[in-house]
Amino acid sequence: MQSHSEFQTPPPGCPAHAGGERVPLHGPEFAAAPEAFYETLRQYGPSAPVELAPGVEAELVTDYATALHVLQNPDTFARDSRRWRALNEGRVPLDSPVLPMMMHRPNCLFSDGAEHLRLRQSVTASLARVDTHRLSRHVDRVAAYLISQFSSRGRVELVADYAQLLPLLVFNDLFGCPAEIGDRLVFGISGIFDGVDAEKANEVLTEALLELVALKRRSPGEDITSWLMAHPSGLSDEEMVHQLVTLIAAGTEPTQNIIASALRLLLTDEKYAGDEHTAGLLVDDAINDVLWNSAPIANYGVHYPVRDVELGGAKLSAGDPVVISFAAANTDPTLSTGRQIFSKRAHLAWGAGPHACPAKDPALLVAVLAIEKLLNTLPDIDLALPVESLTWRPGPFHRALDVLPARFTPVRPERPASISSATGGQTAEKTPAQAGNGAQRGKWWSSFLSWWKV
Repeated sequence: MQSHSEFQTPPPGCPAHAGGERVPLHGPEFAAAPEAFYETLRQYGPSAPVELAPGVEAELVTDYATALHVLQNPDTFARDSRRWRALNEGRVPLDSPVLPMMMHRPNCLFSDGAEHLRLRQSVTASLARVDTHRLSRHVDRVAAYLISQFSSRGRVELVADYAQLLPLLVFNDLFGCPAEIGDRLVFGISGIFDGVDAEKANEVLTEALLELVALKRRSPGEDITSWLMAHPSGLSDEEMVHQLVTLIAAGTEPTQNIIASALRLLLTDEKYAGDEHTAGLLVDDAINDVLWNSAPIANYGVHYPVRDVELGGAKLSAGDPVVISFAAANTDPTLSTGRQIFSKRAHLAWGAGPHACPAKDPALLVAVLAIEKLLNTLPDIDLALPVESLTWRPGPFHRALDVLPARFTPVRPERPASISSATGGQTAEKTPAQAGNGAQRGKWWSSFLSWWKV
């Protein structure tokens, strides 16, 4: 696949010694210390040969300038994975855990040229219609609901009970999901990213989105699903489902990881200790720190050379995957003297070029508001174990905490404001104790709706 003319022998203890020169990006070793892996990979040059999962080979770009070159040159590096030579030749295990994140789908993430432009325009136009005031109010409501489920206990696991759930519930509202469909969407997305019965989760997610599309065909509303449907690009039902999957993934997984990683910094790093007057600034700074130094989607942006090319001394064959390491590029040592004068947005955590993440603005807004709401509601919240004891979820693509247990002084659960009934104009209130007791992971959306509305 590649030839690295100036490759240096990896240091003792590196997994490359045990398994040849291709470095594995899967397993607990990589999850525990990705920076050490990136340091080793840089010895190959601007890119290096890696294994994303058993039997799945790729070239990983670790150099900032080289990453920009690939991201900004779609004529040479395409995104359509139907070009994937090893997959087409039957050399990729069809049950590989990375296949769902790399296989072709009819959406803007896996398309090029005019088709990409058509699909991308439908997404950007629909996201542009999102009312930030409405979004802010909904984040506040969802955050209040989730906090109410644990605020009286004095302890919480912030990943599973807050960071993972909040973006999913917020995006359910943006997509116009009714309760039953929204519950299955939460189950499906959570299952895919958790790797728990992923095949079943994908099936549930697909069925839920097909039902949502059918519902919005009959009864459109003021939501992203309806706006996508009404766009002049004329998306088919299949394209609708796959566009929605991309938007959900782009809006939830990075946001979950940003919230959890930024909270880790705010709860443990002394440089973020400050008074209430600087709290907002501290949250922005912590998120910026995460985006530069612990990119929530660490390695992705898979490209396929349209012809044999040379990239920083490595000879790449047409159709072989080239993965961008956003995490390694952001921490490229050649940037160390200039990063202080870089724009906060110069990092590559959201990608760059024609395929830069279209959901970054709402995702960032959700993350900021979610963190501020938690810290304002539970001002003495603190990590419940030593920071060095924290572990990270294995996987080649994300940088995601396993757990983030915290403790705080118990407080009375927040009650929702009264809401007028859609049928009778009456008002009523339900406390979290009345509406949220026994809520299971698969019923979070309907439980939230029961808590908030009559």
